[in-house]
Amino acid sequence: MQPELFDFPNAAALAADVARRWVDEAANAAARNMPFRVALSGGRVAKDFMAAVAVEARRRRLSPDAVDFFWGDERCVPPDHVDSNYLLAEENLLKPLGIPAQRIHRLKGEAHPATAAREAEAELRAICPADAQGRPVLDLVLLGMGEDAHVASLFPGAPASVAESTACYLPVIGPKPPPQRLTLTFHTIQAARMIWVLVSGTGKEAVLLQSLAPGADTPLARVLRSHLATIFLAR
Repeated sequence: MQPELFDFPNAAALAADVARRWVDEAANAAARNMPFRVALSGGRVAKDFMAAVAVEARRRRLSPDAVDFFWGDERCVPPDHVDSNYLLAEENLLKPLGIPAQRIHRLKGEAHPATAAREAEAELRAICPADAQGRPVLDLVLLGMGEDAHVASLFPGAPASVAESTACYLPVIGPKPPPQRLTLTFHTIQAARMIWVLVSGTGKEAVLLQSLAPGADTPLARVLRSHLATIFLAR
C-alpha cells in the first residue's frame, strides 16, 4: 500500500497546492451540509499552508464556520507563547478567517499535561464519530515531518507506552526544547479519513525515502503501514 506522492519545486508551491485542496474539501463538506474535522500541525511549512488557506478561502468566498479545528500536537506553553502551535494557527488562519471560538479545540499547553491530554481526548470524542475500534475519526490530519521522520510529537525510539497507546492524546517528552508536549497518538492518527504529510526543508528527502522503504521503522513509516496517506514534498 503505497502513499500518493506529489512533488513541488519549493515550499510556496506546496503550500498553495495543499491550500487549494484543503479549501476544496471544506467547500465539498459545506455543500453537503456535512462537518469537516481537521487536526492542524505546526512548523514553517504549516505556517505557509495556513496563510495560503486564508488567501484561498477569501478568494473563493468560503466561510469555514462549520470546520472544527483540532491539533496534532502542542508544546506545553501558554497559547500566546512564541512556541505555541495554537498561536501559529491563530495568527495565520483562525483570526484572518474569523473562525468562531466554538470551532477551535486547542490543546491547553498551559495546563498540567495529563489533565490537558484527558480534556483534549474528551473533546475529540464528543465531536468526532467513532470507528469500529472505538477511535474518534478525524476527517483530515495534517502532519509535518522532522529530520528524524517524527510526526506530530511522536519521535523515534518512543516507548511502548506511547507507541502502542490506545489513548487519543498523550503527554510526551521531545528531544528539542520545549521538551514537554502533547500529541495525538498513532492509534488516533491512523483512524483519520485522510492523512496529508507536508514535507519541506533541507535534508528531509532522504529520510522520507527511508520511511517509504519496505520494513522501515520510523514514526512516519508506522503511520504509512496502516494508512494510505498523501505526501506533499517540496525539494
